[in-house]
Amino acid sequence: MTAISREVPRTPHDLSLYLTRLGLTAPDLGSAMQPVLDVLVSRTAAVGAGYFQLRDSTLTYQARAASGDLPQGPFMEALLAHGLPPELPLVQALEEADGTLFFEDTRLDPQAAGFADLGVLALTAAPVHNQSGRLVGALLSHVFAPHPWSAEERQLVSTVTGLLTLLAARLDAEERERAAHESALRALGLMLEARDTETQGHTDRVTALALRLGRALGLSDTELRDLRWGAYLHDIGKIAIPDAILHCPGTLDLAARARMQEHVNEGTRLAAQLPFLPQAALDVIACHHECWDGSGYPRGLAGEAIPLHARIFAACDVYDALVSARPYKRAWTHAEATAYLEQRSGHQFDPVIVRALLRVLNEETHAANA
Repeated sequence: MTAISREVPRTPHDLSLYLTRLGLTAPDLGSAMQPVLDVLVSRTAAVGAGYFQLRDSTLTYQARAASGDLPQGPFMEALLAHGLPPELPLVQALEEADGTLFFEDTRLDPQAAGFADLGVLALTAAPVHNQSGRLVGALLSHVFAPHPWSAEERQLVSTVTGLLTLLAARLDAEERERAAHESALRALGLMLEARDTETQGHTDRVTALALRLGRALGLSDTELRDLRWGAYLHDIGKIAIPDAILHCPGTLDLAARARMQEHVNEGTRLAAQLPFLPQAALDVIACHHECWDGSGYPRGLAGEAIPLHARIFAACDVYDALVSARPYKRAWTHAEATAYLEQRSGHQFDPVIVRALLRVLNEETHAANA
């Protein structure tokens, strides 16, 4: 067995409190699961453990721990890449199980079919249910030899499974809340767009492009969510702009332009009233008109002082505006719009962002023409 970290309590009672505290304060599923898996590997005969989350009827890996190398082969590669398929007997057994399933020799139980092919000859499989009793995940640990699970090991698995059920309930509630926020923010963005009849479809298009660019730049799921929420609300401040200015068919005079630019501060003030909105989303609203060379507004930020999410969104926002028709201009071609981005790189836009955006756009253009 692997050595346990000195920071982890050793008594069952203290261990339960420690893991519960981690589960209730962890910012995401992976960081909550990892210490649980580490404890399983260090305090039982298991040489590996993993938490699988149920998505689209398939149990997919979310976090894992191991004391040594996992066996190789097509089955294991498929397991890590795609999770436990719904037709696997173990998945069916977990759907119906009231508690943890313990397999002392997987060769002898049809519910564990397929695991012996991995070299996994002893297995624990604990179903994790949400508050309504629906299976939302499973905690698995394994040994490469037959193993009679002791009473202490069974108790430990039951303890951490109870913690995971608590955590799953918390995460399930948070996901429902995030989904409600997501729908409300997009609806608000589309409502604002409907007032500005020149920009129909802009919100969804620029949000989708910003997300594609964000993924290409390696943003995490949380960072992408923040970018998406900021994109939905980027022009929320225009709700305070008079129609005469918002719908002006020609060039704005200096006074009207100054009033239009106030939409950024108005939007930041309004969005700040949403307590669940993360700072990175607020950054998109507050800084998407800042310029790399410091010539933008409202704060005249320059370079990397401009938040990353705002730099990403700004380039996507301008590209979509350029290739879209307006009453006062024709739609630019892709080539014209990308030439403009290159021309303004290092002045209006972050050069790194421009290069990444051009790669994304060119790859999509080539794929569409293939």
